[in-house]
Amino acid sequence: MPLAPYLSRYWDAPDSWTLETYLEHDGYVGLRKALAAGPDEVISTVLDSGLRGRGGAGFPTGRKWGFIPQETAAEDQAGPGPEASAAAKPHYLVVNADESEPGTCKDMPLMLATPHVLIEGIVIAAYAIRASHAFIYLRGEVVPVLRRLQTAVAEAYAAGYLGRDILGSGVDLELIVHAGAGAYICGEETALLDSLEGRRGQPRLRPPFPAVAGLYACPTVVNNVESIASVPSILQHGPEWFRSMGSEKSPGFTLYSLSGHVARPGQYEAPLGITLRELLDLAGGIREGHTLKFWTPGGSSTPLLTDAQLDMPLDYEGCVAEGSMLGTKALQIFDDTTCVVRAVLRWSEFYAHESCGKCTPCREGTYWLVQIMRRLEDGTATADDLDRLLDISDNIFGRSFCALGDAAATPIISSIMLFRDEYLAHIPDGCPFDHRRSAIFATARPEEVAR
Repeated sequence: MPLAPYLSRYWDAPDSWTLETYLEHDGYVGLRKALAAGPDEVISTVLDSGLRGRGGAGFPTGRKWGFIPQETAAEDQAGPGPEASAAAKPHYLVVNADESEPGTCKDMPLMLATPHVLIEGIVIAAYAIRASHAFIYLRGEVVPVLRRLQTAVAEAYAAGYLGRDILGSGVDLELIVHAGAGAYICGEETALLDSLEGRRGQPRLRPPFPAVAGLYACPTVVNNVESIASVPSILQHGPEWFRSMGSEKSPGFTLYSLSGHVARPGQYEAPLGITLRELLDLAGGIREGHTLKFWTPGGSSTPLLTDAQLDMPLDYEGCVAEGSMLGTKALQIFDDTTCVVRAVLRWSEFYAHESCGKCTPCREGTYWLVQIMRRLEDGTATADDLDRLLDISDNIFGRSFCALGDAAATPIISSIMLFRDEYLAHIPDGCPFDHRRSAIFATARPEEVAR
């Protein structure tokens, strides 16, 4: 299957982040077509394209936009009562750029290389849902991306693509780039909204859903960066063009992030449904002298897979059929030198650190998962600890307030299912990989150890 570079097609161009370069590559053509159509027609176009959210859940983007209550002649229909005031609430668009999932690294390079494709998508989406205010919630640590976005937004304002009466259409849009404080939990859309409102980032009880009562208790759409950045091309080329790539239920192109033990890690933009075998061929394969041991299709929160799934279609349905999830398409590749227990321990420590503490299963459960995983690593665990790990994971999975609990339990459950013998091998003396390395170093010459 060939690559399908669209979002990344001119990342290597000189000054790819500038408005001038973006206009040279058909920038803001999709916006002009959107403004010539009506908001409802734009929603229908995105719905017909089959674009699914690229943030992990894969929910149809057009359907999400359609959940926003459409403006009506509220005063005429409902009079001056509560119904009228509810219908007259402003709409908001929020772009979730709080990319924090271990292994996920697609949104940051997209915003760094081509911020204007995101801005154009934001203007189109805001026009479609009839929003006059939009926000980009960016992970605060990535200061270079923050500065790049702020510069691009200023360029868009100066050129008339943002602000009042955009391109003479009568459409107004104010766009704010907001830097978060570095919390993984704010990747959850309702925690993000709380943080954006100035409160502690913690997930909200739903319903009501953001489409009804989101930012400032107003109708709100929250979309991932890549989802919004894919919209301009759909408006420019049409939904049939978008559906010509990918699979029937997972159409279009997307960014796959390959990291870990591959010869050429990086971003690979391809139609949905490409296989890991094809991506590894493009990336030069597993590093020389080693073989694939396990991998994640969508970051650390997705169930682990092995070389048995090398030919699995990397789309939403293909991953579910194999008992995993496509997630954010963060393909972390681990070869035969990796201790699966140590890898899962590192993820467990991450989730325990990032738990917001709102619910007991996640707050207490993630702490105890780390304690047991550390005992396995240092050789003080017992055989009962494996059952205890699964029992705690079962008490977290599906019982926590948001998906962070599921994310913490998933790699433990799937890794024990696939590599139970390796877990058991840790119980007498700790990590066998450490003992193997020690034996190699004890007999090796100094120059070999340095290598």
